[in-house]
Amino acid sequence: MSASHQETIATAAERASRYRWLICGLLFAATAINYIDRQMIGVLKPVLQADLGWSETEYGDIVFWFQAAYAIGFLAMGRFMDRVGARVGYAVAFTFWNLAHIAHGFVSGIVQFAAARFALGIGEAGNFPAGLKVVAEWFPQRERAFAVGLFNAGANVGAIVTPLLVPAIALTYGWRAAFIATGVASLVWVIAWLCIYRRPEEHPKVSPDELALIRSDPVQPAGHLPWRRLFAVRQTWAYAIPKFCTDPIWWMFLFWLPDFLGKRYGLDLKSFGPPLVVIYVMSDVGSIVGGWASSRLMRSGWSANAARKVTMLGCALAVVPIFIVQSVDQLWLAVVLIGLATAGHQAFSANLLTLPSDLFPRSAVGSVVGIGGMAGAIGGMLIAKFVGYVLDTTGSYTAIFTLAALAYWVALLAFHWVSPRLEPARLDRMEAHSQ
Repeated sequence: MSASHQETIATAAERASRYRWLICGLLFAATAINYIDRQMIGVLKPVLQADLGWSETEYGDIVFWFQAAYAIGFLAMGRFMDRVGARVGYAVAFTFWNLAHIAHGFVSGIVQFAAARFALGIGEAGNFPAGLKVVAEWFPQRERAFAVGLFNAGANVGAIVTPLLVPAIALTYGWRAAFIATGVASLVWVIAWLCIYRRPEEHPKVSPDELALIRSDPVQPAGHLPWRRLFAVRQTWAYAIPKFCTDPIWWMFLFWLPDFLGKRYGLDLKSFGPPLVVIYVMSDVGSIVGGWASSRLMRSGWSANAARKVTMLGCALAVVPIFIVQSVDQLWLAVVLIGLATAGHQAFSANLLTLPSDLFPRSAVGSVVGIGGMAGAIGGMLIAKFVGYVLDTTGSYTAIFTLAALAYWVALLAFHWVSPRLEPARLDRMEAHSQ
């Protein structure tokens, strides 16, 4: 990049308005709602098991079907977002998953509950393909990891709000009312999204300087990209393999942490709120710091390759102590170790989630995110079966937490092996060879 171009970017950054951060705030809110909706089953697990008579394996099966739908939905939603755009696509996905969430309050029996979870998984799969496509459209590369870290922090806010809000509703009005009330209230977001969101080129609130900053490092343009082209490039697998390795660990935390705290430390619906809040506050900090760290390194002159991977190495280190948690007798020491691991996961993810926009044209970001999300959801399906089996046979989380401690090292090694220099996909060359 020439000195004159760098100076132009610096000038644009100084003069740019900050409307793009309001858009990031909308992504944050949607992600928080997304995680409230998906985490409620974990918070309400003791009540649901008592009321509906589920075994650990049956609970694992319900999680499995959510993950199966999430895998299917991620692949389809990624393509859907690229075709219809983030404004319409996000609104459709959000509305669908909230209606599925509300439906939980009207079902009875394991089959109906699994069907509602399946529908929820299809809709919720649209959140990250849409959000990451929006980040690719609204933020230059040097700000993307921080923006992703901020909106991804909504996951932790949702995880914090859930154990504080949901037990109060469930204990007062019943678990069915908890699903219905949270779902209906969340639909306000769709109205705000449709009123506020436009692409930056079409938005009257975006100044010329902000638009110049957003477009300061344009990605190679491309039109419609067939699936075979995306699956054929290493860059797709540089994103998908780490997602397969690490997403299941986060799913395990979401769906089984309340259960672990209850069985290991005797907590219940009234008392596991504060420990979960501490864990997910630490996760929130990790998400923001992880995104900030690599963005800060890039502003200091580091390459995207070095900044992303060094930050992710630190994240993998933070997760390692989780393997001893089963043997820790002190509740709050266990909470700190789990919080450190979840913070490491979210910081790792904040950088991993920037890869599609680092490596692919904007027109392909949603599809690549969908492929990676499908890989992560398949991993989630496997861990749902694994956790249910381990708990039914051993009653211990030792093997589960050991797997969590190793997953991020495997993911980082695979990422570096597949993409040692973090080079963008050259889809134009592939097209030329195929003609």
